[in-house]
Amino acid sequence: MGLFNRPVISVEEARDRTANGALLVDVRRPDEVRAGMAEGAIHVPMDLVERRAPSWQDREVLVICRSGNRSATVTSFLRRQGVEAFNVKGGMLAWERAGLPTSRG
Repeated sequence: MGLFNRPVISVEEARDRTANGALLVDVRRPDEVRAGMAEGAIHVPMDLVERRAPSWQDREVLVICRSGNRSATVTSFLRRQGVEAFNVKGGMLAWERAGLPTSRG
């Protein structure tokens, strides 16, 4: 457990889990995503997560935003819905600092 008693994983662990089938969900605004996303991520703006959550019941979901704050909120929401969700610590700022692959949004 980590930030505010929410499960937190590192960007390196997120990259590894995504490579092994976990769903990486970027919850930033569309204008933020245009600058680039973590490779392998799907974009679901924060305000649309509630609609998509039921389809994620049988998946491990990793949530990323810019710095880890919005993703922490979404992670908490998803866990209350029964989704196995994890917040990516440090968000895209940490992802980019670690030199992990990105793609254009």
